[in-house]
Amino acid sequence: MSHTHSHDEIEFTQEYWDDRYGTAGGMDGAGQLWSGQPNAQLVAQAADLAPGTALDAGCGEGADAIWLARRGWTVTAVDVSAVALERAADAAAAAGDEVARLITWRRADLSSWDPGPARYDLVAAQYMYLPLAELEALQSRLAAAVRPGGTLLVVGHHPGDMHATVSQAGLARTAEEIAASLDRDEWEVTVADGVGRSVEWEGQPVTVRDTVLRAARRR
Repeated sequence: MSHTHSHDEIEFTQEYWDDRYGTAGGMDGAGQLWSGQPNAQLVAQAADLAPGTALDAGCGEGADAIWLARRGWTVTAVDVSAVALERAADAAAAAGDEVARLITWRRADLSSWDPGPARYDLVAAQYMYLPLAELEALQSRLAAAVRPGGTLLVVGHHPGDMHATVSQAGLARTAEEIAASLDRDEWEVTVADGVGRSVEWEGQPVTVRDTVLRAARRR
């Protein structure tokens, strides 16, 4: 995501995201804002998990939810943008009935929405754009939504990575900071790191870092 405004000038509301999705030229030339591919860190971290119930928080155009459903997960996919959810549902339908029937699309404002306690075997949140206090509160609610034996996966732009436009403006946490917010009597943290991946930035290949936190809730 790239824009010229500072984070103080932006409110990441439904209207903002509907406009962003609605006016995007599309990275793939087909009118989509994002690539249509699942996030690399989700693929790397969730590929070894046995399918169950999953929450995809901030699902956007649905690539992560569709990837999970293809692997047998029953997914609740939540986003604030009605435009994104419409595209996501269309993409799921195009993937086939067996995929589409495993996904429930829900519009909700993640800055205040509470998924409820101990409901999911996997709770995944990729690249949340919220002010830091709201982000911390959301991540706490998401952690509470993980069932005993389940997995919490939080991925975001690393706050020290200058290639990530919004993350450098106080909209991100390190994996270590997220891990420190978890009760170690309740959680086993298996990954808490800044993980590199290759992207194109202003026409040049660069390596960016993602904050990656993976933790298992103790039974």
